[in-house]
Amino acid sequence: METAEAHFIEAHGARIPALGLGTWELSGHVCSRTVEQALRLGYRHIDTAQIYANERDVGEGIRNSHIRREQIFVTTKVWTTHFAPNDLIRSAKESLVKLRLSEVDLLLLHWPNSHVPLAETLGAMARVRELGLTRHIGVSNFTVALLAEAVAVCPAPLVCNQVEYHPFLDQQKVLAACRSHGLALVAYSPIARGNAKKSEVLTKIGTAHDKTAAQVCLRWLIQQNVAAIPRSSRLERLAQNIDVFDFELSEPEMQEIFTLGSSKGRLTTTATAPAWD
Repeated sequence: METAEAHFIEAHGARIPALGLGTWELSGHVCSRTVEQALRLGYRHIDTAQIYANERDVGEGIRNSHIRREQIFVTTKVWTTHFAPNDLIRSAKESLVKLRLSEVDLLLLHWPNSHVPLAETLGAMARVRELGLTRHIGVSNFTVALLAEAVAVCPAPLVCNQVEYHPFLDQQKVLAACRSHGLALVAYSPIARGNAKKSEVLTKIGTAHDKTAAQVCLRWLIQQNVAAIPRSSRLERLAQNIDVFDFELSEPEMQEIFTLGSSKGRLTTTATAPAWD
């Protein structure tokens, strides 16, 4: 039987665990306890960001789990105000101090920032990698066009684009672009912030497999070779989210779920968001 620990998505030398824990909006003891519990349940992929203001808590959870560091894939993200090269390198070092780690596995640009030339920012990201502060680099919330530009100007290989992706948001263009560049796609908000359970289609398919609508969402993503980073602070939900490797959706079920997607299903955007595909 497949397990979370055995399921990876590979891209340019990175082996990204297919299921991870998102930590957006988690902080303090709740955050560190959730990270610790997730790792003890078998999660091996933890996602944080500078803007979440919880890197210290995430690091504490990692230490408290007593899971060997080399077994855990840790991602953090540089906030847009730190995209000037010197500032980016300094902020990456600060993230490591907060996490109390010598390196992260993946460092991402959190959102595009049109005020700093992308070539300069990605040059600094490549430098961070060269300095051994991160093993891999990537981007987040990049469109097809921005992804093509990033790949063209970055001196080092990018391994992923982390974007919102769930059954209600059609991301086929971005997914195809990632594949054409050999990048992994990592899906945040993979359960559509709890909206999955409101879907009759997802609930019906889940019932057929003795699974929840949320588990169907995660399985649907994994079967597309997409990594998913659901967030939950509830132990029961953490256990459910990782319990998606003992069933398989049929091709008709996969296609039925695809019909739920549209360009209007987006839940996350900002005033400075790019023109989405």
